[in-house]
Amino acid sequence: MRRVRALYPALADGHAYLDGAAGTQVPQAVVDAIAGAYRRGIGNAGGAFPASGRSAAIVAECRGAVADLVGGDPDGVVLGPNMTTLTYRLASALAAGWSAGDEVVVSRLDHDANVRPWLQVAARCGATVRWAEVDLATGELPVEQYDALLSPRTRLVAVTAASNVLGTRPDLAAIAARAHAVGALTYVDGVHAAAHGPVDVGALGADLFATSAYKWSGPHVGAVVADPGLLATLRPDKLASSPDQVPERFEQGTSPFADLAGVVAAVEHLASMDAAAAGTRRERLLASMDAAEAHELALFEVLLDGLEAMAHVTTYGKAARRTATAYFTVAGLTPLEVAERLAARKVNVWNGHNYAWELTGALGIRDAGSAVRAGLVHYNDRADVDRLLAGVAELAAGA
Repeated sequence: MRRVRALYPALADGHAYLDGAAGTQVPQAVVDAIAGAYRRGIGNAGGAFPASGRSAAIVAECRGAVADLVGGDPDGVVLGPNMTTLTYRLASALAAGWSAGDEVVVSRLDHDANVRPWLQVAARCGATVRWAEVDLATGELPVEQYDALLSPRTRLVAVTAASNVLGTRPDLAAIAARAHAVGALTYVDGVHAAAHGPVDVGALGADLFATSAYKWSGPHVGAVVADPGLLATLRPDKLASSPDQVPERFEQGTSPFADLAGVVAAVEHLASMDAAAAGTRRERLLASMDAAEAHELALFEVLLDGLEAMAHVTTYGKAARRTATAYFTVAGLTPLEVAERLAARKVNVWNGHNYAWELTGALGIRDAGSAVRAGLVHYNDRADVDRLLAGVAELAAGA
């Protein structure tokens, strides 16, 4: 942990960064990669001069790095500013082939970025929306309900790989198998999940898998990973003069080339966390992310046990498989007040619905400020957890 934490300059400021579910800090290697790209000189891609060639090489390297992280094909990696923008873009392209009577299935567990775009395109084309509901007592997304939700008219199932507030990891492979059995595609929000363990899009059954580098120690860049053959069947709105090949046809405007260099550095960083890991970058990523997940879950057990032992704390979510993400309220204080008092103790947490709009509404907490979220990532240590628990303990009876 000392070696890993020393790689993150921001961690030297004395704060316990438990806000990773909203965005991680970046290691020095990412800072250096972004600065280095600017220092060497970059230009728009497609030119005849060296700086342009460097930009094109960065894009190719970024596609390869993201593909290695999630087990995808570099030729199917669509890059963009963030997951939300890309999801809107893909939703419009996919829905172009839908008509009245077609169906799309969304879930109450999801971040709104994997709900609202589908509701909006469905409304425009007359498709029917069906909802997968959450077991509110456990935070689980029961797989069996999909048997009744799916039909031969189902065109797409949108579902998260992990809840960004409860941490719940649904049985994606089982859901995807049901979707594929009726000829539907799966659009998986992997933004939260990809930061917390190894990912294999094929094993998950994800036809389109969205992720964001700023959740796993990179800059603010999003990506959607899919089979290039699937992407070739879609015709997004684009400029007449912009590239028509896959995946470039989905990438509107000029890419942030220096940031893409930072994405490559972030993936390299993740692959190096397990110093004993060997083999290809993909193999080293699997080993390192597996080690990171084990570390996070061991700390999370301490964090969750500590919170649940406090009579003035209510926690949400009890899923059997979850990320190291705690969502809780403190009696006598609003979630914002809790976050403010912890911030005064240099403990960084988030408060509010965190865009889990449907879920916090179903839990009946959204109108009261929802809850407090404390999320662990691989650079958090026991001292961070102990500081959070001590700070929450001091808030008993609104103190």
